[in-house]
Amino acid sequence: MEHTTIAVDLAKSVFQVAVSHQPGRVDEERRLSRDRFLEFFAQRPPATVLLEACGSAHYWARQLQPFGHAVRLLAPHDVRPYVRRNKTDRTDAKGLLEANRNEEIHPVPVKSIAHQAIASLHCLRSTWLATRTARLNTIRGLLREFGLFIPVGAHHVVPAVRTLIAESTTVPMLLHTTLAAACDEIDVLEANMRAVERQLAALAADIPEVMRVQTVPGVGLITATALVALVTDIRRFPSGRHFASFLGLTPKEDSTGPRRRLGAISKQGDVYLRMLMTHGARSLLWHAKTAKPPTSLQRWAVQTEQRRGHNVAAVAVANKLARIVWAVWAHERPFAADARVA
Repeated sequence: MEHTTIAVDLAKSVFQVAVSHQPGRVDEERRLSRDRFLEFFAQRPPATVLLEACGSAHYWARQLQPFGHAVRLLAPHDVRPYVRRNKTDRTDAKGLLEANRNEEIHPVPVKSIAHQAIASLHCLRSTWLATRTARLNTIRGLLREFGLFIPVGAHHVVPAVRTLIAESTTVPMLLHTTLAAACDEIDVLEANMRAVERQLAALAADIPEVMRVQTVPGVGLITATALVALVTDIRRFPSGRHFASFLGLTPKEDSTGPRRRLGAISKQGDVYLRMLMTHGARSLLWHAKTAKPPTSLQRWAVQTEQRRGHNVAAVAVANKLARIVWAVWAHERPFAADARVA
């Protein structure tokens, strides 16, 4: 039975479309403007539409689904090996058709508007956090040139600078206004981040998955909402090991014949999620050292740190937390800590 597959190379203004009625062959090619894009698909019978999971892909997927099309988003790094010779819009669309024939390539779930909104909040908060860190480091670096050393930590910098501006004659008068403006900017950035966190807290109360994931040690509001927004459907991973691998928390393998060599973690997948899981693991390690009585998870974390060192233990704990998150989320039950003393 003939089934139509349509690959689309997305862009800002012009879209390259490749239509295939049989695997391995392109039967029709079109180049559409953004205004004519939806009109083209509205007039075609239901088909499988392939999009690269890049900017605006989730929006266009949501727009195409009401027309009866089955939309599949493919990760760019999976499509790139199938693009032959020079990279053009035509070869990108053909590469999508070829990548879709590989059953080992799994599609990216289409985000709902709610998931997209939560992911956008995280993106804004992360941007403001990076900007605040840059401003703090800039201020500390500039003041060191005048012999003024401020300790590391956001809570130290702004109060110290305001005190120096008000009392000290070491800082040149020429810099007073600019440093005050930098402190005001940092205050605004912190206020924006707190506002986003309040929005996330309000949303979390209405999302059961977020509330359950927060029962896992080391997973708080920020990590839980990020996981739900960016992972979308946990059941696409058959096990916790697959989920940890998706986050890049499993070793990179370099094996041949009888030799099996495991190296550092692969660092594949979403950098932001991996960073949050690692920070959560460090928090668990920190509290595990003073916990009385410790849970079995805390005991294991401390023993791993004593045996392998803090950084290796932090990644190992992050891997373990990822597997626990998968179990809690997939089986729809909260985490139950084992508080028995060894």
